[in-house]
Amino acid sequence: MTELLNTLFVQTPGTSLHLDGDTVRVYHPEQVGRRILPLVRIDHLVLFGGTTITDDLLLRCADDGRSVSWLTNMGRFRARVAGPTSGNPVLRQAQHRAAESGEHRLRLAIAMIAGKIHNARQVLLRTARDTSGHRQTALRATAELEAQRLTLLAAATRIDEVLGVEGIAARDYFAAVPYLVTNSKQWGASGRSKRPPTDPVNCLLSFLYGMLRVAVHGALEQVGLDPYIGFLHGVRPGKPALALDLMEEFRPLLADRLAFTLLNRRELSLDDFEKMPNDAYRLTEAGRRTVLNAWQQSRQREWPHVQLGREIAGALLPLAQARLLARHLRGDLPAYQPWTVN
Repeated sequence: MTELLNTLFVQTPGTSLHLDGDTVRVYHPEQVGRRILPLVRIDHLVLFGGTTITDDLLLRCADDGRSVSWLTNMGRFRARVAGPTSGNPVLRQAQHRAAESGEHRLRLAIAMIAGKIHNARQVLLRTARDTSGHRQTALRATAELEAQRLTLLAAATRIDEVLGVEGIAARDYFAAVPYLVTNSKQWGASGRSKRPPTDPVNCLLSFLYGMLRVAVHGALEQVGLDPYIGFLHGVRPGKPALALDLMEEFRPLLADRLAFTLLNRRELSLDDFEKMPNDAYRLTEAGRRTVLNAWQQSRQREWPHVQLGREIAGALLPLAQARLLARHLRGDLPAYQPWTVN
């Protein structure tokens, strides 16, 4: 397993990144002093709106295989730059054959959504253990619904049926958000809204999903898989279908759980969000800083991995699963097993 490196997030407008030998020099006209970061300790750069990177640093990152991503201030993906495509072309051929095989594609789609539903159920059950009364009853009832969706999923014979079960399971799960978030009325939490997020809870979830997408996309590229050829999500120009596929099993425990923890522990307040003219919410600069710090810390946490027989850091989970998927596509593993926690 590779060493756990760090992602450099740059979010303060007016900040520019420069190459200085084997380091990154971070400059902002209103901040005194020099900030120098060794390139060897950085595996990825993420730039938010209003920040810039010089050409020489961008090219150095491409030469080193260090990717650079641009996101909006709401956490939505905009663009990504990486070096030359890596990986064995034979692996990508196997990936394309699996995507073209109805049966193989179906098996992979079912596995990935089963992982998502299983982990969503664990979020519900773990929260229920820490509460009581009506809230506990509601969470356990939703967890039982998720178990029923797993049974439906196992009987799916077409991709559209898998998508249908996933949609029903997601609807049930997000309907329980008022019970997953304490003081839910204060946050206006009442389900899932994406484009745009119309309350702080959905704003936070969308932002963390953006972080997760960047991490998964990078893991697929590192292994040599094509992020744009997926099994559940359809192939569309500019849409990283496989990255969106592999994200599914990680969403509940790596993103949702962190979002609910930040809100329930009051590490975020309403002042960390701002309402836009179109009624969408976004994080303030201070709010983004809090969330990014929490995201980086959460990536250090070690999680059990049944197939590997040990615990690994959250930052390495996408890479571990990408490698397992590659082994399956090459024929070294009979099936792809999603990452799940009991």
